[in-house]
Amino acid sequence: MNASGEALEAARKALEMFHDVSVDDDGALSFRHGDVPCAVQGMELAEGLTVLSLTVVVAWDLVGDVATWVAERAGQGLFGTLGVIASERGTDVMLRYAFPADGLKPEPLSTLLMLVVSTASQVRGELLSRFS
Repeated sequence: MNASGEALEAARKALEMFHDVSVDDDGALSFRHGDVPCAVQGMELAEGLTVLSLTVVVAWDLVGDVATWVAERAGQGLFGTLGVIASERGTDVMLRYAFPADGLKPEPLSTLLMLVVSTASQVRGELLSRFS
């Protein structure tokens, strides 16, 4: 198993402490934290530098000045970066967080991942109360 596969395996074990996890054909992980869909991918950027990337779909099809709200909220400190994507149906909000994963054990990795996804869930609640 390569380094990114080992990191993804540790992430799977970490996430399974709290969620049902699916492993995609390419090794990526997907799970839901409440109503929030999440995915974890792994990549080896250089020898000895394996990175896990967590992408969370925070909210979708929102109407209103979501981009301004997201920019203001992002400045309040988060694990990860909030981004917006405009479509014909409205605005989607994503949270992305990438971090070095070499040597992380499932227990501390679960703490880190849960901090990110619980923050995303909190942001989702704030968005839905304001824009839906």
